[in-house]
Amino acid sequence: MTDFELVKVVPNERQIAHQSLEFYAFAHFTVNTYTDKEWGEGTEDPAIFNPVKFDADQWVDAVKAAGMKGLLLTCKHHDGFCLWPSKYNTHNISASLYKNGKGDIVREVADACRKGGIKFGVYLSPWDRNSKLYGTESYNDYFINQLTELLTEYGEIFSVWFDGACGEGPNGKKQVYDWARYYQCIRELQPNAGISVCGPDVRWCGNEAGDTRESEWSVVPARLSMAERVAELSQQSDDAEFRERKITSSDRDLGSREALKNETDLIWYPAEVNTSIRPGWFYHASEDDKVRSLDELLHIYYNSVGGNGTFLLNLPPDRDGLIHENDVKRLKEIGAYLRKTFAVNLAENAEFMASSTETGCEIEHAKAAGYDIYYKAKDGDTAVDVTITFPKPVLATHVVLQENIRLSQRIENFDIIAENEAGEQKVVYSGTVVGYKKIAKFDAVDVKKLIIRIKDSRVCPTLSFVGVY
Repeated sequence: MTDFELVKVVPNERQIAHQSLEFYAFAHFTVNTYTDKEWGEGTEDPAIFNPVKFDADQWVDAVKAAGMKGLLLTCKHHDGFCLWPSKYNTHNISASLYKNGKGDIVREVADACRKGGIKFGVYLSPWDRNSKLYGTESYNDYFINQLTELLTEYGEIFSVWFDGACGEGPNGKKQVYDWARYYQCIRELQPNAGISVCGPDVRWCGNEAGDTRESEWSVVPARLSMAERVAELSQQSDDAEFRERKITSSDRDLGSREALKNETDLIWYPAEVNTSIRPGWFYHASEDDKVRSLDELLHIYYNSVGGNGTFLLNLPPDRDGLIHENDVKRLKEIGAYLRKTFAVNLAENAEFMASSTETGCEIEHAKAAGYDIYYKAKDGDTAVDVTITFPKPVLATHVVLQENIRLSQRIENFDIIAENEAGEQKVVYSGTVVGYKKIAKFDAVDVKKLIIRIKDSRVCPTLSFVGVY
């Protein structure tokens, strides 16, 4: 693959919209919440599900406090219990004690998200340990029927999230999933919804621990999107050790020139980092004192959202149907930190200059985020200096860079150089890829000038936004 062929690979509008959400929530909630298990058997009595204080607005308030822009709900996990009154099975919320069988958790969460101004998405497990149809072709019809209910009765859906678990059903058989049919159903009923993990739009980062790659490329081999490959790498049983595994060394480089040199079929497939705010995905009272620290969550945030990915953070509701106060406290802390850190863009009134400029794509365009106007260097120039000169010295700790990903991902290597009033320079940050967003965080430094030295790009680099904080 030549560099020009690499940059022909670009995102679709669904992928751009999804990545712009940046930080969003998962809510794992089912009968497991009441059995104190991570994975259900499919034989649980639906009557045990009874969140007597359930408040979807409380969930949404907690999500928004953290600065998240969306919420995905586990509408059906591997145990097969549905959080909505599905017409296609009896193992659902209508057989529970919640609201005397008249409740619909999916409806309440979808409505609360809409009222709160955040996106709503659905997780529907292809594996169903309760359905007697599982392991037969009829199961694919059943799955499509339930998917259709979720995609037609609950308003706009921003994401449909499929994981790779594929075990045996009650008849001892495994299912052959008709992924192409599932995708077609989603495209027809919710054409703007991204299909994540076992799907073509959003790529699983490869672990559940919040581990990230130093260089996260969105242009990768098409074979990475094969659902069967994702399933093979996914958790196939309740495995606490699996939840702590990191990305393997062989999986660290997915998109460098070296990694792609022999590939013939490439796609745009951006990474999502998914992990839980606690050790488990479902609520366990024994984990109330094991909520991740603010520093831990910020580390993941900087390396996911700030590393050309997105961050999906799980918030498991408790048996009352609420996000626990310890989790809420941490969400408020991360939201307050992010709002304070990125409140004032110090570069707004600074002077921008670039060592190479394509006419009509001046560097001043990078002062405002967006893809309609942007900076681009002259064709053939793959190394460029962007110099930001402040009216007076400022104290800087962060630089935010964004490429115009509609023109693919180009930057491969850059330095950030701080210059003080005396003209003394030092490198404060060295990075590799930029992509949708790179957040470069460094020790506080007084600067009169910041030089973003793009040392190498696949073809002439672009910048849709540059911010200093």
